[in-house]
Amino acid sequence: MTRRLRGTISAAVALTVAMAACGGSGDPSTGPTTDTGAIRGAVNLDGSSTVFPIAEAAAELFEEAYPDAVVNVGTSGTGGGFEKFCQGETDIANASRPINDREKAACEANNVAFAEITVGIDALTVLVHPDNPVDCLTVEQLAEIYGPDSTITNWNQITGIDYDAELVIYGPGEDSGTFAYFIEAINGEEGLIRGAGYNNIGENDNSGLQGVQGAPGGIFYVGYTYYAENQDSVKALQIDGGAGCVAPTPEAARNGRYTPLSRGLYMYPSSAGLAKPQVRAFLEFVITENEAITSAVSAIGLTDAQKADMLELIDALAAS
Repeated sequence: MTRRLRGTISAAVALTVAMAACGGSGDPSTGPTTDTGAIRGAVNLDGSSTVFPIAEAAAELFEEAYPDAVVNVGTSGTGGGFEKFCQGETDIANASRPINDREKAACEANNVAFAEITVGIDALTVLVHPDNPVDCLTVEQLAEIYGPDSTITNWNQITGIDYDAELVIYGPGEDSGTFAYFIEAINGEEGLIRGAGYNNIGENDNSGLQGVQGAPGGIFYVGYTYYAENQDSVKALQIDGGAGCVAPTPEAARNGRYTPLSRGLYMYPSSAGLAKPQVRAFLEFVITENEAITSAVSAIGLTDAQKADMLELIDALAAS
């Protein structure tokens, strides 16, 4: 697993974790009831590249708190993650969209019971080159770019835009929850996307970032974390969902003003996974230490009320 966190972040969280071990699992301010020495073995997660930074940060900090545990985080995309999860191959599926009916049926067929645990909030961000003079796009303008019948190849072909630059479109593949959410929000139907001119970067979000950094007319949509960590080299567009232009900020994502591109980020544990002490301890850790974990990777964390709700869901699945 790639390690991205600085030692100072790990040190800052270490004291919090040590104090949390004395508390009860029902209170998000005190952390899970866990004997550090009793937690050992592997925790296996796979799925969303958008959730990956949160999962990776949590994995590093959890392994520091519980040295006998190993957390393995894969990035096969939300769809790929659910496929493995519903086959019983992983303990937790990372997802940037809710599980769909086909995936629910696959889990049910394999007797995989699960719960949807929100671990963060995302402001799905549309990025362009820093020199691009455009500051805001409406949902309708985005549909002109990404719609299934679109043949636009220059920014000046977009309604109301006076910018002469080749339109170079980067985006994730169809296994990506980010792809599914964005395309449905903009085009009105999941998977309904233009053909020619869409550069599929798979699950490698860094390829999209690099593409926009190198192309004056580049455009790319990605989770907020990737923008926050690269905002010195890319520009985030404001989005007008019908009530005026709104920038992708944590506050706008939490209060729903950044519409339609704010969304939840999820971890789906299985009941079989939660039966393993190390898996339950890890998931509780993700919630109780949510502020430290999400802030470490510039992600948008949960409110105290949301944390309490998620701990109750974990308890309920574990008891089922």
